[in-house]
Amino acid sequence: MKTEIRSLSAIDMPLVQELAYKIWPIAYREILSKAQLDYMLNWMYSLNSLTQQLQEGHKYYGIYEAEEFLGFLDLQLNYPFENELKINKIYVLSSSQGKGLGLKLMRFALETARISAMQSVSLQVNRHNKAKDFYAKIGFTVREEKKFDIGNGYFMDDFVMEYRF
Repeated sequence: MKTEIRSLSAIDMPLVQELAYKIWPIAYREILSKAQLDYMLNWMYSLNSLTQQLQEGHKYYGIYEAEEFLGFLDLQLNYPFENELKINKIYVLSSSQGKGLGLKLMRFALETARISAMQSVSLQVNRHNKAKDFYAKIGFTVREEKKFDIGNGYFMDDFVMEYRF
């Protein structure tokens, strides 16, 4: 089946929001409380927040198979450092995992960094998220462990991982 990665715009943000609300409860059910999950979804995936992210330079991409929207990627060039690309979000529907879609999105991100002359790619992953093993297989290493205060008494307890060219 033909897989395609497409650039997304503000018009597509309701689709990103809808997919996040399908993916997150499954991806984080064993890691986050329902209250924190709801808080974070509203914080990161409200239409206002998504629109603001686009205005701040986030670039969203969707992965499609036979015109079905199955996942998304959010990239930022030169963030948080000059010559570094940050992967802010990478998600694929659980029903579509195991088909190589996440790997295609990661390869797309790495190629975007390479052609943009970035020296490294970074991402954050919850310390208890099994996705960290997926990133390690691709060549990412842990740069640091960091706890981020996200408000409302909640924290993100993450590994900051990086891929260096």
